[in-house]
Amino acid sequence: MLPSIRKTSKIFPKFHSLTRTFSVKDEWLNKIDIKIVEVGPRDGLQNEPKLVPTNVKVDLINMLSETGLRAIEATSFVSPKWVPQMGDNSDVFTKIEKRPGISYPCLVPNLKGFEQAIRVGVKEIAVFGAASESFTRKNVNCSVEESIQRFSEVTEAVKKANIKVRGYVSTVVGCPYEGRIKPSAVCKVVEALQDLGCYEISLGDTIGVGTPGTFGEMLDAVTKICSTKKLAVHCHDTYGQALANILESLDHDIKVVDASVSGLGGCPYAKGASGNAATEDVVYMLHGLGLKTGVDLNKLINTGGFICDFLDRRSESKVNLAMRSTLGESKQKQC
Repeated sequence: MLPSIRKTSKIFPKFHSLTRTFSVKDEWLNKIDIKIVEVGPRDGLQNEPKLVPTNVKVDLINMLSETGLRAIEATSFVSPKWVPQMGDNSDVFTKIEKRPGISYPCLVPNLKGFEQAIRVGVKEIAVFGAASESFTRKNVNCSVEESIQRFSEVTEAVKKANIKVRGYVSTVVGCPYEGRIKPSAVCKVVEALQDLGCYEISLGDTIGVGTPGTFGEMLDAVTKICSTKKLAVHCHDTYGQALANILESLDHDIKVVDASVSGLGGCPYAKGASGNAATEDVVYMLHGLGLKTGVDLNKLINTGGFICDFLDRRSESKVNLAMRSTLGESKQKQC
């Protein structure tokens, strides 16, 4: 059972009640309350203008594997013409150290990408769709319905290969081309992904426009047609609402959260969209609520520092900045 979270009980009554409904009988829980899916190596790096060397990607994933994370999205088997940063996908996946108890899912856009992934030993894949017609056409050059059809080709092959499939739904509350997205549009894609056999479906606020109000309204609709045990959330922090929306998802009994180390990421088809929720910030918040993630925050801070130092950029994680600053001051005092 989870610890009682009295401070949130008046604001989030459902979140308070979920402390009595989580069960350690859930297979993936294994002594944790919330599972974090680390998407930094794929979603975080895919939009970087300068190519990141393969060895740096491998080092990043191996460092993340040492933090206690249970799922790390390693790469994407897309055409290098569309996403040059992922052109070394096979090399990255074959060179990383696969640790027992950790899954290393990879994104595939179509059957060709799936076949390439299988050849290098990928055991879990992710497929992606969107609730917005315009976004889908900009992203994969087809309609929402056609994109679902492409998934069906992949999922049929998956059944024969005994591979797990995770589904993504982008633009669940807002689209850069259409504006506000109706929850009913999200539900249609979620239902289709369920029918195709996705064991988990991640709901993405791609451009980070959601608030606990709009995000919660979408979750109200989706949780009526899909079990919360099959749902995850993927929140971008463009408007500074990622943590608030994640807390809203906990209030809806959702136990899986996507996050990116040091808030890396964006979206090549959504101009102005900033990075994902920073894994460090998510872990800090969850631990502060008394929830177990299995993640060593100090190791995560070091990993975030490693990739940000390489990219020569400031971390988007406030927790990372604060803890590294404190550590730096401590070292100076010791000198």
